Amino acid sequence: MAHELSAAERLRYSRHLLLPEVGMAGQQRLKNAAVLVIGTGGLGSPAALYLAAAGVGRLGLVDPDVVDASNLHRQILHGESWLGQPKLTSAVARLREINSHVVVECHPVRFTPDNALEMAKSYDILVDGSDNFPTRFLTNDAAFFLKKPLVYGAIHRFEGQVAVLAPHLGGPCYRCLLPHMPVPGAVPSCAEAGVLGVLPGIIGSLQAMEAIKLILGIGKIPLGQLTVYDALGSRFRTLTLRRDGACRLCGDQPDIRTVANAETTASSPCPLTTNIMEAITVTELHTLLTENFQGLLIDVREPHEHATAHIPQARLIPLATLPLHLESLPRARPILIHCKAGGRSAKAVQFLLDNGFADVKNVSGGMDAWLEQGW
Repeated sequence: MAHELSAAERLRYSRHLLLPEVGMAGQQRLKNAAVLVIGTGGLGSPAALYLAAAGVGRLGLVDPDVVDASNLHRQILHGESWLGQPKLTSAVARLREINSHVVVECHPVRFTPDNALEMAKSYDILVDGSDNFPTRFLTNDAAFFLKKPLVYGAIHRFEGQVAVLAPHLGGPCYRCLLPHMPVPGAVPSCAEAGVLGVLPGIIGSLQAMEAIKLILGIGKIPLGQLTVYDALGSRFRTLTLRRDGACRLCGDQPDIRTVANAETTASSPCPLTTNIMEAITVTELHTLLTENFQGLLIDVREPHEHATAHIPQARLIPLATLPLHLESLPRARPILIHCKAGGRSAKAVQFLLDNGFADVKNVSGGMDAWLEQGW
């Protein structure tokens, strides 16, 4: 049990203490609570900020990455002065400014099947701020085996989702919603599809709200519900999530016995990598183009992306239309393919290789890497 609230804490949380549903006892519960936030990006940033501000006594943060300029339009824990620095260094500095009473524990590593259970076991609640499917499956599985509530969140372009997943409390798990890993390329990442910067602020704040309700034991915990926010339509929808009796994890005859399984050990959200195909850097591409490249450079982004920025020598063929252009593509000349960040182009390279093209390479980093060079 933590010490009683100090005079400084009573002043800080005075608006909480006025709420009958919180009061002194509730604020003490918040102080005694421990929450693990997986990821300090778009979702983890607002979630961590509000959990700290609310007085959650111990916050664990998991993130191995550094602050990048492309993070700043949505990852509000971080600022320009922290570019190139570890995200957790930035996060700790910001959270200490928000609330010096909160203990922040840093885990500057990836959340993996090897460390997930040990890392998460001392926390009361897990908040999923990840941006890829293997980590979402892993966070779900770890929460299930540890019997911890998981506050799930996800964003895509202009839409977000929130749910509390807790089979030990009678609700479904993430695998009841998504039994298997999506087909590679079926769901583009934020780096590929984009996301409106304010959207993760909304969803991450909702995740913090659900975590706080769980700690306080107030309100209705949305077990068996998926809250969907449509930013363009300015509306929330609630979808029913039912526990799946055939779920491989929480169902009647489960066959997943460990956090190390096919979904959680998948290499990345974009399995098509340079390990199975040749690639060149944007620097190598720039050199080729300045030396009168005789091959074909293909841009597989969408027309609106091409209109914003493009390489003049590239031929625009959106990925979805690539099969329609097979007959017009040269089989006797080298082909280079780029997209925004490398995911769609990798898929395009594999498609051409599967269709008999021999000299095809992916441009690593895509248009993002090209623009970073100032060309």
